[in-house]
Amino acid sequence: MYQLSLDNSNLLNVRYKGHTITYGLDGSQPNPLEATYAAIAGCAGVYARKACKALDISAEGIEIGCKPVVRTGNTLIPKRIATTVRFPEQITLVQRQRILDEISHCAVKQLIQEGANIEFVTSEVA
Repeated sequence: MYQLSLDNSNLLNVRYKGHTITYGLDGSQPNPLEATYAAIAGCAGVYARKACKALDISAEGIEIGCKPVVRTGNTLIPKRIATTVRFPEQITLVQRQRILDEISHCAVKQLIQEGANIEFVTSEVA
């Protein structure tokens, strides 16, 4: 379970399995929406490394960028998220395509893109 206790600071400290994830409400740390974008980039990295392992090649030097392109009228919700991948020279064209294909299966991206019919329930605990 993810848990946090609110105070009057500009930070949110979410605890999970002995880790603390800190969000800022004042620009000092990523906010939860920015962390979602970071999760998409991180997920792309996980899937790129998975592809490299399957191809028996090093992931060293692969660079991944994710940029949200916002909607007109609602800058909080992206219209598109552009993921770019830069490969080192030693990775062949065939290997590059396999890595790009694997990145397209990122679970975080799929959750956002396709949804999962997740029911959100908010309730008070006595």
